[in-house]
Amino acid sequence: MVGHETLTHNNDDSYDRAKEVKDFDDSKIGVKGLVDSGLTTIPRFFHHPPQTLPSPSAAAASAAAAAAISIPIIDLSGDPATTSAQIRSAARTLGFFQITNHGVPSSLQSDLISAVRSFNDLPAASKSRFYTRDFAASGGVSFATNFDLFRSKAASWRDTIQIRTAGAAGEGVDWERCRRSCGGRWRSGIGGWLVVGHYYPWCPEADRTVGIASHTDPGVLTVLLQDGVGGLQVKHGDGWVDVVPLPGALVINVGDILQNPVVMILSNDEYKSVEHRVLANRFREPRISIAIFFNPGDREALYGPLPELISPEKPALYRQFKLSEFLRRFVTKELDGKSLINYFRL
Repeated sequence: MVGHETLTHNNDDSYDRAKEVKDFDDSKIGVKGLVDSGLTTIPRFFHHPPQTLPSPSAAAASAAAAAAISIPIIDLSGDPATTSAQIRSAARTLGFFQITNHGVPSSLQSDLISAVRSFNDLPAASKSRFYTRDFAASGGVSFATNFDLFRSKAASWRDTIQIRTAGAAGEGVDWERCRRSCGGRWRSGIGGWLVVGHYYPWCPEADRTVGIASHTDPGVLTVLLQDGVGGLQVKHGDGWVDVVPLPGALVINVGDILQNPVVMILSNDEYKSVEHRVLANRFREPRISIAIFFNPGDREALYGPLPELISPEKPALYRQFKLSEFLRRFVTKELDGKSLINYFRL
C-alpha cells in the first residue's frame, strides 16, 4: 500500500505529480483506501484550481439559479401526449429531468445501490484484483479511480466500477445478478449500454476537490439512479442547479450523441447536452450513484444532423462522423466541459 506520507501535500520544488499519481494508481486502493488509511488531508494531485471550485459567491449564484428554475419531474404514468411534450421541453431546455412511475421496482434500485456499496466495502486486497485501466481485457468488470487520472489536470474524489454484459463474477458481489437485472429492466433497442457505479466516500478536504469535474456525457441518453446523499449539479446560465434526490425517481439526461455531436448533432442543437458535475462529499455517509449509458450499436456508421431537422433557415451545424471516432476522442481527453463538441462543429 502506498504510504500516507507519500500522498500528502508537498509544497516544495521536489513535488513530482506524475510519480505520486502513478504510486497511487499502482497501489490499487482507490480513494476509499485513502479514507480507510485515516488521512486528514488529500493528496495534492486531487487539488482543483480555485476558479473551478464552488465558492460562497458561486453558491449564491447556484441558489439564485435554483430559485429561478428546477429540474423537471415527469410522471410517466400520465397522459402519453402530455408526457412526451414534457420530455421534449426538458430535453430542449435543461437537458435533465427526473422520472417517476417508470416501472423500475424500488427493491431493484436498493439492490443495485447495495451491490455497489458492498463491493466498495470489501478489503482493498479483494477489490484490487479488479483494478485496471484496460477495460477491454477486464472480462467485463473493472474498478478504478478516474478513467482520466493520467490525463486530467486534477483528479476527482471518487472510485468507479464499470460493468458490461460479460465477464466473471466479482468476489463478494453477484455481478451476474446485477447485470441480468439491469439488462432485463433497462435494455432497449439502442445498440450498446454500459453500467457504472460511482462511489464517493467522505472527503476530508471537500473544498479543494470535486466528485466529478464539469462534463457532458458522450452517449445518447444516461439513466441515473442516485441515493439520498446529493451533490449532483447541472449548469444553467452562470449558476448551478442541484438535482435534488427524489426517492424512487430516475434522473435522465441527454448525451452528446443526442445533443452534441450526435443529439446536438442528430438534433442539430435542438436538444441540450448540458454540463454537470458532482461536488466532493462532505458527509461521512458515502454517496452512491449508478448510471447506464446508452449508445448506438453501429460504431462505424456515419452520424450527423437528422435530414428532417435541416432547412435553409437552420442549416447543419455539425459534420458527419463515426461513433468510434467520437468515443475515441472522449476517452483520450480529460473531463473538461464541452470542448469535444466543438471538434465536430462546421
